[in-house]
Amino acid sequence: MRAVDGIKGNSCDLEAELGQQRAHVIVVGNEKGGSGKSTLSLHLAVYLLHQGFRVATVDVDSRQQTLTRYIRNRRNTLDTTGRDIPMPKHVHVPTGWSDSIKENQKAELELFSRSMDKLYEEVDFIVIDTPGFDAHLARLAHSAADTLVTPVNDSMIDLDVLAKIDVRTGDPESLSPYSKNVQRARAERQIATGAPSDWVIVRNRISALSNRNGASVHDSVVKIADALTCRVADGIAERVIFRSLFPIGMTVFDPLDAQLLGAAPSMSHVNARQEYRDLVAMLHLPDPRLAQDERLSA
Repeated sequence: MRAVDGIKGNSCDLEAELGQQRAHVIVVGNEKGGSGKSTLSLHLAVYLLHQGFRVATVDVDSRQQTLTRYIRNRRNTLDTTGRDIPMPKHVHVPTGWSDSIKENQKAELELFSRSMDKLYEEVDFIVIDTPGFDAHLARLAHSAADTLVTPVNDSMIDLDVLAKIDVRTGDPESLSPYSKNVQRARAERQIATGAPSDWVIVRNRISALSNRNGASVHDSVVKIADALTCRVADGIAERVIFRSLFPIGMTVFDPLDAQLLGAAPSMSHVNARQEYRDLVAMLHLPDPRLAQDERLSA
């Protein structure tokens, strides 16, 4: 099954057999760099792997390839330590490199569709990491989202990626180009499938100290979510442990010890793991295995 019509008129074929079993697609998207998309992507994927699901990760950020490097680090840890850590199937979809924008977009559409069609049949969940800027592949990825997760750093300036905020009231004055593009994709998906993407905004890197700015950000995020008809999930706190996980390709859901981390795991590690569990619970992800069992027993 191919992606739904893309944002800004980039269309893909959509099969009529909507009841066909296929993977659930989670897209982690935000047009602002440094919002924690890649860290969130791998944590979602590894959590699902530990739950026994078949999971694939897709990196459409050809410039940074952060998720690809994260998974490469994970593979290296597996190979050098022999630890039993689950690995997702991983695909990197490159951008086109010709002088023709039209030809590049045609090639990207073909590569993306081919990769997704194959993964739809092989796994239960596909987690797609997107770049921190507007790009054709990012739009294609957003058009394929069953669940769209947008991490936003916990500051008023970072909310600008979603909407222009009235500094006096905290109300959204106008939607950002990114929000408009996502809304367009959701509307197209509604027409094509009968249901829009479930869009969830996640406050990320929340300060451990309560302050007026944090309360203002929370209030504004809730107002933005109301305007966008999307949801807000409990956020992830700013923690040093996340910086130590990338080089070894690990997540808070993996077995960690002083040998890997250079220091014994602390309560910060335990709290981070619980925050991610709470986040996954709020995403209301389906269990494809239950759906398949229901069809087999029908």
